[in-house]
Amino acid sequence: MHSSEFSKIWHKILKDYKLHMDTKLAPSLTDAQLTVLELLQERDVMKPSDLAPHLATSPAAVTMLLDRMEKHDLINRERDSTDRRIVWVSITDTGKMEAERGMKIRSDFFAEALDPISSHNQQLLLYLMGKMVVNAKAEVSTP
Repeated sequence: MHSSEFSKIWHKILKDYKLHMDTKLAPSLTDAQLTVLELLQERDVMKPSDLAPHLATSPAAVTMLLDRMEKHDLINRERDSTDRRIVWVSITDTGKMEAERGMKIRSDFFAEALDPISSHNQQLLLYLMGKMVVNAKAEVSTP
């Protein structure tokens, strides 16, 4: 099995990705904030508790993240009109512009990373990575 070799390559890709994103998104955006903005573009509004699973972090950390995002006019938070305990998070126009910028930065990173690989092998890579995701989900849901 080639798991240790895979692990080394995977960690190198993640490290390069994180460095690229941190550098290019700064100072106005982080990768976690980009994830929030993308989710809000897809769904219009969400509760903070619905964001936590997508960020693999604690509810307290989500609140701090949203505080910073609201301060930089990336999101709005509003109390529900019928149930004041519920807070709805939505994306601002500034947030939409930053989301577009961030997605382009990410897309450019992967385009450059995949450039040396033929189109056929890129399709094969996507297929194989998809198999890994399916297998990982199956293992998690198996009692």
